[in-house]
Amino acid sequence: MNDATAPLDWATANARLTAPGAPFELETVPVRGTPLRCFRHAPANLGALFAQSLAHGDRDFLVYGDERLSFAETHDRALALAARFQQHFGLVPGDRVAIAMRNYPEWVIAFMAATLAGYVAVPMNAWWSADELVYGLGDCGARLLLVDAQRLERIAPRLGDLDLRVLVARADAPLPAGVADVAAEIAAGAALTLEPVAVDPDDDAVIMYTSGTTGFPKGAVSTHRASVSSVLAFEVNTAAFGLMYPPPAAQPEAPAPALLPAMLLTVPLFHVTGCNAILLASFRTGRKVVMMYKWDAEQALALIEAERITSFTGVPTMTWEMLQSPNFERYDTSSLATIGGGGAPAPPEQVRRVEARFKGRPGIGYGLTETNAVGAQNAGDDYVRRPRSTGRPPVVVDIEAFDDAGRQLPRGALGELWIRGPVVFRGYWNREDATAEAISDGWFHSGDIGRVDEDGFVFIEDRKKDMVIRGGENVYCAEVEAALYELEGVSEAVVFGVPDERLGEQVAAVVVTREGQVLTPEAVRAQLAVRLAHFKVPEHLYFQEEQLPRNASGKFLKREVRAQLLTKLGHA
Repeated sequence: MNDATAPLDWATANARLTAPGAPFELETVPVRGTPLRCFRHAPANLGALFAQSLAHGDRDFLVYGDERLSFAETHDRALALAARFQQHFGLVPGDRVAIAMRNYPEWVIAFMAATLAGYVAVPMNAWWSADELVYGLGDCGARLLLVDAQRLERIAPRLGDLDLRVLVARADAPLPAGVADVAAEIAAGAALTLEPVAVDPDDDAVIMYTSGTTGFPKGAVSTHRASVSSVLAFEVNTAAFGLMYPPPAAQPEAPAPALLPAMLLTVPLFHVTGCNAILLASFRTGRKVVMMYKWDAEQALALIEAERITSFTGVPTMTWEMLQSPNFERYDTSSLATIGGGGAPAPPEQVRRVEARFKGRPGIGYGLTETNAVGAQNAGDDYVRRPRSTGRPPVVVDIEAFDDAGRQLPRGALGELWIRGPVVFRGYWNREDATAEAISDGWFHSGDIGRVDEDGFVFIEDRKKDMVIRGGENVYCAEVEAALYELEGVSEAVVFGVPDERLGEQVAAVVVTREGQVLTPEAVRAQLAVRLAHFKVPEHLYFQEEQLPRNASGKFLKREVRAQLLTKLGHA
């Protein structure tokens, strides 16, 4: 192997990729008063990012069942819909456009239309209850809502309470008065020309809601710079891994045909993994996105074979279910070059099995809504050697551990992980208090307890936030506890996570009933389902009459309650 093709180490690979004149050349830019390393050649905004996809023109971009849209067709439809937003619905730059639907091609088109025209896209959790949807729409002040038939049915009784226009995709029944069809609006917009809009890199682009620690979700606001920077951060890491772990040279007598990049979309677009790490990261690279209506391991394996999928990213549960399929060996998964994960740590045994049974290499990523899915990535030999590490951050991102006083800790010391870089959100929508608590001098306080070793590898050890991660979904315990206290008959309640083989964790609650009251798990779950998305409703519910244990200040000893329950469940 000559020097030109010899594998490089992490530092050398990144130095080559970010050198003056290189594709990922760096420059220092003041962002909200903090000098940050940024990509010099980054598109100025999301609209410019989308326009770069036209270099791939007629290639397949979105695949959904039997439907296929090229990059050019998708871009044309987004422009048409944006023109309707602008010239028919009268939206002005900065207006919020909410999207509440499953993973449909219309979700992508709506997101593109909103952000390229200077509006703020607000992806909403499609699993939210009607109350949660109404809260989010009112909180962000949405002017326009795009939904699918299922979300329309859920929100229809509340439309009179909302001051906004509604468009529906894939309607399966006559539309209510005042609701328009997305396909019809796109068709009408085809005859229009979008009037030019100046969109600055630091203008708001996206509001993504996170589960609330106080019972109400918070809207994390990201700028165009943050969203675009996340795309290039994924690209530079992919390029660095490519220099570190180059593919074996093809045999001259039987060269392997080159495969076009293709990603299986298995996670919701309303999360940053689906929106940023998969969708947005596909425009510049010309990567095909094959959309699944819902997760099914057998269907995923069939799509990997049929669509020659080269990249898979999902929560570790998904990879595990594919590996455990009795039909695994019947499918051709040789096209997969990378099998990635995120949202929850993958067991080391799973890393070993991926390495053994797939031809592609395992990988994992760590990121948050507030960092546009960017944090650290681990792949290749690094991941096999360090399966408990989530990897190293890209060149524009810093991750360090800090103590409770805000002092940076030495490498190897355990503390709260803080993250800094152009990928970090600007703050919480209309929540200056929460923003001040979360960001210090450009550093975002992740709420995760971990350490960074001497080589820059990040290890997540615990959570500072009182949170459960169920199948990649964040559930704040305080939100569920607040909903429980609204129920008649509940005197005290604590919520926490318990281990689950398939989902990583399940939500559990111990409830103290009021004197003379009788509660059943079925009744409590039914009442909570009206208030909360289904993934937040406790799977494990336990009732007792005696008070919960407290410390000297009267605070519940949640760890003690959890330990007692785990013993009962056989997890001790």
